[in-house]
Amino acid sequence: MIAIGERLLQGALRGARRVADFAVPPQCLMCDALTGEPGGCCARCWKRLRFIEAPICPVSGRPFAHDMGEGVLSPEVIAAPPPYDRARAAILYDDHSRLLVTRLKYADRLDLAPWMARWMVRAGRELLEPGAILVPVPLHPLRRLKRRCNQSAELARAIARGTGLVMRPDFLVRARRTRQQVGLTGGQRKRNVAGAFRPGAGRAVEIAGRHIVLVDDVYTSGATVRAACHALKRAGARQVDVLTFARVDASANPALYDV
Repeated sequence: MIAIGERLLQGALRGARRVADFAVPPQCLMCDALTGEPGGCCARCWKRLRFIEAPICPVSGRPFAHDMGEGVLSPEVIAAPPPYDRARAAILYDDHSRLLVTRLKYADRLDLAPWMARWMVRAGRELLEPGAILVPVPLHPLRRLKRRCNQSAELARAIARGTGLVMRPDFLVRARRTRQQVGLTGGQRKRNVAGAFRPGAGRAVEIAGRHIVLVDDVYTSGATVRAACHALKRAGARQVDVLTFARVDASANPALYDV
């Protein structure tokens, strides 16, 4: 009887989805063209997305043009070892992927977060091990009030739902308001976020000894995640990894790139 009930329920759900698709047909996440399945891109937009695949630097996650051999690090990691253990991103940041980020960030398109998070889970599967804690990069309260949502928290929440991992937005706070990073050079970005993050009140004891996966939308120069990782490591985190939806192409933006 239970099995029959479950089959009836699944059939009802499929029927409801068909009705919903008829009322609001699935659309491309980027251009809003009609698609066959919800949460996808049309063939034209899909071809424009540049997903990050191996070979990559095992630490920074920066894609290599050629296979450099197992364990070979990018020059930036060798020159300036980052405070995180590993960083991964799903896609290269360009005019096409930027559309998804800006829709989520500024246009209240929270419906995009679950689909973007799926790509992030695929890219960061080695980071998302059992026991890892998801911590989104926080916004300053005033900016959070103005923007109405924290896009990093929305992505982390969707990743938590998809993996069963715990999300703790209270582990990290932005202690002071900073300028927006857009338009700043790599050096200006570092100075802008220096000392901007600290553990949440009374959370250092919970952070100590834990594996943290810091979640953000875009890895640009690395200044923001460096500052956040420093705060988590000072609080005693055993391991801090970074997972972002997109990352800036180092070869196309050498002035900004800074692991």
